[in-house]
Amino acid sequence: MMFGSPAPLLDMVTAQKQGMARGIPSICSAHPVVLSAACHLARRSGAPLLIETTCNQVNHQGGYSGMTPADFVRFLREILEREGIPPQQVILGGDHLGPYPWRKEPAETAIAQALEMVRAYVQAGYTKIHLDASMPCADDDPERPLPLERIARRAAQLCAAAEAAAGAVQPVYVIGSEVPPPGGAQGQEARLHVTTPQEAQAALDAFREAFLQAGLTPVWERVIALVVQPGVEFGVDSIHAYQREAARPLKTFIEGVPGMVYEAHSTDYQTRASLRALVEDHFSILKVGPALTFAYREAVFALEHIEREILGRQDMPLSRLSEVLDEVMLNDPRHWQGYFAGAPAEQALARRYSFSDRIRYYWHHPAAQEAVRRLLANLIETPPPLSLLSQYLPREYEMVRAGEISSHPQDLIRAHIQHTLEDYAAACG
Repeated sequence: MMFGSPAPLLDMVTAQKQGMARGIPSICSAHPVVLSAACHLARRSGAPLLIETTCNQVNHQGGYSGMTPADFVRFLREILEREGIPPQQVILGGDHLGPYPWRKEPAETAIAQALEMVRAYVQAGYTKIHLDASMPCADDDPERPLPLERIARRAAQLCAAAEAAAGAVQPVYVIGSEVPPPGGAQGQEARLHVTTPQEAQAALDAFREAFLQAGLTPVWERVIALVVQPGVEFGVDSIHAYQREAARPLKTFIEGVPGMVYEAHSTDYQTRASLRALVEDHFSILKVGPALTFAYREAVFALEHIEREILGRQDMPLSRLSEVLDEVMLNDPRHWQGYFAGAPAEQALARRYSFSDRIRYYWHHPAAQEAVRRLLANLIETPPPLSLLSQYLPREYEMVRAGEISSHPQDLIRAHIQHTLEDYAAACG
């Protein structure tokens, strides 16, 4: 059961170079309900589905999801079979593949681990590889930014490992040095620095030279995208909206680079109009992840409110979903501590509701899974009344009234996630 080739991505680049505003959403999530929602939409549209996992989520040591690349492929196949999606419709991508998970180790150790990870990704069938060696390791100078030439040289090492591991399907690559960390920015920047054409040109020159020195010149034709900062980002409770005028020099620059477009990271929470503007300005690959698990969290928390309203006065065990998640996060704070400032009450609010959605790291915890299971079981046994759907999930209420979905809790959750996915589908043309 082979996954799809990256040919649709190459076709997309060709279309952009011919003046057509074509793009593709990149679904950066390992959450099964998010993936099911994306597959359900793809089955209806027939469009290629690009699914990516990050080096933190999935790696040869397991990542925070507990899955290796081969494990994730098996996991995804089960979802595809349930949703009726042929695997040939799905392109698998590896995001931020580099030394980031091992950055506290010396560079030699960290790069060795990254090489193993890249091999594991490609051998598992991933064909879109984002080479990201932009982060300093333990023995790099902490007082200075990592030199561009060193970033490019390490990325070329990673590319060579990918090429050696590839089978009949040749991967395509994404490069860049101005790359946000996996999962989004950690701080609350007041103003983002938009990449200049000079910085983009310097990155291209450095990477091209590194590929040449590594004997990878023929592979350069399969480098399809450059990661830059177009001025989009999100924080705990802030969103940097895309400003086309600020990014216009970047648009003009890439029009003169054959065979290459931009990949836009951290596009979560942009409006549909902003997403369309990004695609029109040659940011053809739109990465989205936290906004999808944020939508999942919105939906299940809304259902928990409904559960309390209809069952809270009865002698029936409730899911206590939000309370359980908070307990899990407090018992294991490594995925949110350092991201949220302020007093304990402010941190508690951010843990549940922040745009950075650090709660997404905890859905796989057994206690959280049991709470979700109980929530769904309660609302299947006692379906939510229309009046409460109108109160807590008004868009889904309208869909139920129109006969587009049922009031089954899983249908409600999927529909809520798909509102976000539909913005991306509309933007990508």
